[in-house]
Amino acid sequence: MSSKNASALVQIERIEGRILVIRGQKVIVDADLAELYGVPTKRLNEQVRRNQERFPADFTFQLTAEEKTLVVAICDHLTKLKYSSTLPYAFTEHGAIMAAAVLNTPLAVEVSVYVVRAFVRLRVMLVSNAELARKLERLEHKLELQDGKLTTHDEAIAAVLSAIRELMAPPEPKKPPKKRGIGFITQEE
Repeated sequence: MSSKNASALVQIERIEGRILVIRGQKVIVDADLAELYGVPTKRLNEQVRRNQERFPADFTFQLTAEEKTLVVAICDHLTKLKYSSTLPYAFTEHGAIMAAAVLNTPLAVEVSVYVVRAFVRLRVMLVSNAELARKLERLEHKLELQDGKLTTHDEAIAAVLSAIRELMAPPEPKKPPKKRGIGFITQEE
């Protein structure tokens, strides 16, 4: 693999780490997109407001306060949003491309290609996972029953299929740890 291809792959993987699923859509938060495009978040959002006709609801939307809190809790790199007085915007794949077009900086145009490739890679992975799930389901239906019971071999296959399904399941979101009170606890409590 050439160094240019390796660099592109690293860039795509970096962008993939910034793509979140919010409201059932794969999106990038404005702070991350602005960083990728090499502009301040304020400038990115300013250009979106100036070109509202280019950003319909399926291209970008503003997060609710609850969504913002969840995003900050899940993504360590977005802790600076916790203290922001404004609610961030989320950009879909098409919104990210449109943002690069309205910013019209050389870096934004160059990085937008990687953004599109990252979204496409995630889409391909999701489709392949769905196909794998269908194939596993077909395998489970093929397991033979003898006297109403699985044979030892079939039990082993069923266990392997179950383990694969667990690996395919998306991880549960992290919950913030419970905070302890100040002071000490006596045995009576």
